[in-house]
Amino acid sequence: MLIISLLIWKTIDSAEFSDTIGKIAKPFIWAFVIAFFLNALLNVLEKNFKLKRWVNILIVYVIFYGTIVLFITIITPKVVDSIKTLAREIPYYANKTEEWLSETPEYLREIDKYGILDYLKAELEDLFSKLGESITPMLNKTVNQVISWTSNLINFILGSIISVYILKDKEYFAKNIQKLTYAIFSVERADAILGVFKEIKKAFSNFFVGKLLDSLIIGILCFIGCSIMKIRYALLISLMVGVTNMIPYFGPFIGMIPSAIITLFYSPFKALLVLIFIFLLQQFDGLYLGPKILGIQVGLKPFWIILSILIGGGFFGVWGMLFAVPTAAVIKSLLSKYIDKQFKQKGISLDKK
Repeated sequence: MLIISLLIWKTIDSAEFSDTIGKIAKPFIWAFVIAFFLNALLNVLEKNFKLKRWVNILIVYVIFYGTIVLFITIITPKVVDSIKTLAREIPYYANKTEEWLSETPEYLREIDKYGILDYLKAELEDLFSKLGESITPMLNKTVNQVISWTSNLINFILGSIISVYILKDKEYFAKNIQKLTYAIFSVERADAILGVFKEIKKAFSNFFVGKLLDSLIIGILCFIGCSIMKIRYALLISLMVGVTNMIPYFGPFIGMIPSAIITLFYSPFKALLVLIFIFLLQQFDGLYLGPKILGIQVGLKPFWIILSILIGGGFFGVWGMLFAVPTAAVIKSLLSKYIDKQFKQKGISLDKK
C-alpha cells in the first residue's frame, strides 16, 4: 500500500501528469464546444422536422463538415493569395503615393504654412515602409501557426466524434448533472447553481450562435456588394467585416477601417464607396437583420453593452470584447433576480410609488 501511495504521489506531483491530463481533456473540450454550437441547429431541425434524432444529427454534421471543407478548399487559398498580392503591391502603392504628394498643386503649398503636407508625406512614407517590412514576417508567422495548428487536428476529429454522442444523449447528460448537483448540495443551493448555468447557457447560446449566423450573412452580403462594385480583394474585405461583426458596436468600425485602407491604396473613390457601403450594411444589420436572427435580445441597454465591451477589451483584449456582452447579460439577469427576490421578501414595490 505504501508503494502504491508513493507511485500515485509521484505521478500526481510530476509535470508529465499535468501534461497527460491536458492531452486527455483537449478532445473533450473540443467536443463540448462543437456540441454547444451545433445543438442550436439540431434544435431547429427537431422543432420543424419530425425526423429521428440520428437523421437530424447526420444533417447537422453534413452541414458542419461541408462548411469546413468549403472554407479550407475554396475560401482560405483565395484569401491567402489576396494577402500575398497586397504585400507584393505595397511598394508600388508607396511610390504612387510619394509621386502624388510630390506633385501637390502650388496653391495648396501656399496655403500649407505649417508644413502639414510635408509631415503627412513623411508619415505616409514611414507607414508604407513599416507595412512592407512587417507583412512578409507576418505571413511567415501565420503559415507557421497554421502548421502548428495542424497538430491539433486529431483532437478536433476526436472532439467532433465525441460531440455526436453528446448531442445524441444530451437529455441523459443534463438529467445526470442535475441529479449530481442535488446530491452534492442542498436543494436551495442546487436550485441556485442550476439557475446560474441555465442563464449562462441561454445568454451565450443566444449571443454566439445567433451572432455567428448574423456575421456569416453580413460577410456574404459584403462579398456580393464588393463584387458588384468590382472592389479588389473583395473576399479578404468580406472576411474581415464578417469576423469583426461578431463584436457589437465596435466590430463594424474595426472591420471598416482596414477595408477602406486596403481599397485606398489603388482607388480613393472606391475606398469612399467601401466606407459608405459597409456603413449602410452595418446599419441594416443593427436595425433589422441582427434583431431578427437573435430574436430575444440580451436585455442590455446600449450604455451597458458599450461599457462591458470597453471593460472586457481593456482587461482581456479582443477575446474580452467578444465575451463581454453575454457575460454582462448573465450578470444582469442574476442581479435582477436577486433584487426581485429581496424586494419580495421586504415587501417593496416601486411600481406603487
